[in-house]
Amino acid sequence: MQNLLFIVLGLALLIAGGNWLLKSAVALSLRLNIPKIVIGMTVVSFATSAPELIVSIKAALDGFPDLALGNVVGSNIANLGLVLAVTVLLGSIDVRKTFYTTDWPVMMAASLLFFGFIFFDGELQQYEGIIMVTVLFLFLVYLLRFQKQAVEDEAPEDDKPLPLYKLVLFLGLGGTALWGGSELLISGAVGLATLYGVSERVIAVTVVSIGTSIPELAASIIAVIKKEKAISLGNLIGSNIFNLLAVLGITSIITPIRVVDDTLLSNDIFWMLGISFLILPLVFIPKGLRLGWRDGIILLGVYLAFVYLTIS
Repeated sequence: MQNLLFIVLGLALLIAGGNWLLKSAVALSLRLNIPKIVIGMTVVSFATSAPELIVSIKAALDGFPDLALGNVVGSNIANLGLVLAVTVLLGSIDVRKTFYTTDWPVMMAASLLFFGFIFFDGELQQYEGIIMVTVLFLFLVYLLRFQKQAVEDEAPEDDKPLPLYKLVLFLGLGGTALWGGSELLISGAVGLATLYGVSERVIAVTVVSIGTSIPELAASIIAVIKKEKAISLGNLIGSNIFNLLAVLGITSIITPIRVVDDTLLSNDIFWMLGISFLILPLVFIPKGLRLGWRDGIILLGVYLAFVYLTIS
């Protein structure tokens, strides 16, 4: 009963947090005259990746490396297979060419860098973490230097600058609510999963990763409802880049992460690479530079197959 209560409270906090974060992100982009996709890929992505960061550092320090790795790999699969799927089922997204010339290639490069570092020796070393964080820093410098619009934005009428104190307040409240909500949700979900005697890796790539992807889901759904699609797509691509380069990078700098369950390397990591690659053809087929409901069904189908095969 307590676990269920944690899950419900966690979800409520996450939805509220997503709304506050989005308000502050839109206001910040207006105040600084920065394209919303850049805000989505920096401020929103970092705040919605905070649960993964906190969970991964704590798990690695507590001696549960598979929880740290499985959480990030599972979250990246969930961001595209679940969150992006639900987002485009609610409303199609028109994509500009900078999406496939910059954002998607960087996400694939980050995925392949992580794959190269962990696949052969089954460990993320401290120096590899430093390289990952450096790559992220260089990407952010590039992003802010060449501010670009990667998604068609509908410029809704409710875009209005907020006073600075409100902007900071919403940013703080949003980030805190997302973090607190994720903590409650994970606590409840892991509690339920443990009752059924499921392994640490399976809990990480399914229950925990869905739990830590809920902030992205909340932020993205609210973004679509408010017609802020630039933030919803930028948030997801940015979040996957942050999860790999910042979350695993920072965690491995603090303490090296070693794979315990080899299924992570023989199965989960290939699902992550596959679904990340799949986004590119979906953007072009059947209608060029658009993600629609058909793409949402395909992505959701892939995600459900991954979850089913992992659990069974």
